Amino acid sequence: MSTLTPAAFVGHGNPMNALDHNRYTDAWRNFGAAMTTPRAILVVSAHWFINATAVTSMTAPRTIHDFYGFPQPLFEVEYPAPGDPVIAERIVEVVKPTWVGLDEDSWGIDHGTWSVLVHMFPKADVPVLQLSINAELPYDYHFELGAKLHELRKEGVLIVGSGNVVHNLRLADWNQPGVGTDWAHRFDDDVRAIMTDDPSNLGVISGHRDYQLAVPTPDHYLPLAYVAGLASAAGTPTRTLVDGYEMGSLSMTAYELPGD
Repeated sequence: MSTLTPAAFVGHGNPMNALDHNRYTDAWRNFGAAMTTPRAILVVSAHWFINATAVTSMTAPRTIHDFYGFPQPLFEVEYPAPGDPVIAERIVEVVKPTWVGLDEDSWGIDHGTWSVLVHMFPKADVPVLQLSINAELPYDYHFELGAKLHELRKEGVLIVGSGNVVHNLRLADWNQPGVGTDWAHRFDDDVRAIMTDDPSNLGVISGHRDYQLAVPTPDHYLPLAYVAGLASAAGTPTRTLVDGYEMGSLSMTAYELPGD
């Protein structure tokens, strides 16, 4: 019988979490420390949101500092994990007939990935790949693609979605650390009720009264669709790894999908 590697969705929030020590980073660190070292890590990051579906296939992905206006130490962070072209090819095979291109040189490891992995796997000794989010395709495509990736969990690959359930920077208030608005709480709570009961129903949340406030753009939300798809394929609901709010309009909720 195959052993399933865990999976997770992480609300990565402020890039400064890469350098900070708080209850969110503690939860990420404990999640990584509790599992057998995976064969590789595949991350669906909100920050690789393009008009195609692709997987990084270079042997040495670069660390991308895709932000501005933050302290210099954040720009000095490097996460020198190797890539794995063999696993990239395997991903292409597993999801057929869905097409996934091989990216040999254009992307790397963006901050949606390394700001979390510096805590989960601080030695940067596990191969890391990223799967882009195709901005031109609907929720169902991403959910179904996530379900197809379930096969990789049997092969020792840790799959991580990195985004935020609630992510509205236009309404963010940097003077409200640890605070969430009423609408952010409502939306986050109702998503949690689905993810911890039957993640296959996550698609209905697009009709939520607070959806437009919580998800003004789909980039940070869609990584959750992949984890919902994984959970649906596994027939197992997720568990809340950590929750919380920042700046009024960001949810830091993270979910784990247990392994065997």
